[in-house]
Amino acid sequence: MEEDNQQELKAEEEASATASIHGDVLEIILSHVPLIDLEHARCVSNNWNRAVFSSLRHLNPIKPWLIVHKQSTRHPYATMAHAYDPRSGVWLKIDQPPINQVSALRSSHSTLLYMQSSLQFAFSFDPLHLKWYRTNAPLVWRTDPIVALVGHRVVVAGGTFDLGDDPLPLEIYDLRTGKWDICQRIPAVLKDSPSSLWLSVAVDEHKMYVTEKSSGITHSFDPSTKTWYGPYDLRPGKHVFSSAIGFVNDSMVVVGLIGDSENVKGVKLWEVMKGTEMVELREMGEMPEELVGKLKGESACLPSIGLNTMGQFAYLHNPSDPGELILCEVADGACRWGSVRNVVGDDESRMQRLVFTCSDVGLGDLHDAICSGNRRFTVKDNIVD
Repeated sequence: MEEDNQQELKAEEEASATASIHGDVLEIILSHVPLIDLEHARCVSNNWNRAVFSSLRHLNPIKPWLIVHKQSTRHPYATMAHAYDPRSGVWLKIDQPPINQVSALRSSHSTLLYMQSSLQFAFSFDPLHLKWYRTNAPLVWRTDPIVALVGHRVVVAGGTFDLGDDPLPLEIYDLRTGKWDICQRIPAVLKDSPSSLWLSVAVDEHKMYVTEKSSGITHSFDPSTKTWYGPYDLRPGKHVFSSAIGFVNDSMVVVGLIGDSENVKGVKLWEVMKGTEMVELREMGEMPEELVGKLKGESACLPSIGLNTMGQFAYLHNPSDPGELILCEVADGACRWGSVRNVVGDDESRMQRLVFTCSDVGLGDLHDAICSGNRRFTVKDNIVD
């Protein structure tokens, strides 16, 4: 009898919580609430929990976040993060405990953060980078390599070594065995342009793709078989002087700068057509002229472009002046362009290191971050613990 009374009381409380807000009305209201606040809203009652997920499913779905990590270049190398949520159109400041520093924070592609020293290698790939993996340093020391996560393997390739001119071997760290392995064979693109500054990297479930930005020459690598494929020519035309690659809606895309570094005339997006052995490109859209101006900012030249991709989104920035961030959402084969001011792009940040990643952040990830007790989210003037 007592258990029945408790269930009736709980039902009455849930009914009271939604007495003035019913069905579709509640879902519409929740569709305008920032994602971080929905994590608390769904705990109000079972009805609110259902309304939150229904609103996300039917009215305003979750969209990938762009996360800007800022690290001091001086000891103790304090690191903080800001995230832009395009679903809500808001920035969040993410206060976090100091990362047990190995060295400078870096990222070669959209989801992976890493740090390396001569003794240790650390990396993180979960959406909010709550967990860091640490292991011995790669067998060969190198500076400015490309680092990519393909399945359960971390690939370290390219980079330079001050004491020799011979190309460095590719190394693979297996998360399952905890061991490093070496692949001696590398393509010409990693011999001629070994630094990650000159290369663009993208990954899917099975392969890593490496493009030389200036030429568009591309190779792919399967770490499970240690096999390289290519070369493929992904340069859309002679009018494109620099390009970058990524995956949007599970299709490889090429973003190209048109003109020259001192006179960028346009920015276009192409899709690499599936089933064509990476040789056929389809133009998807062109960045509006106004946004090209915002992308260039105050820079005298724009030699390359920063690109982060996830889901249906591509985020673009000027590596030398990332004050304005350009957004491209691809839906139904069409590009929807926009821009947002980088809240981290102030004068103070010019003396600090900025690293960009892109993440599929869901309510479960926010729940884990809040429950960990070491993440604090600030949305404008609201603080969520």
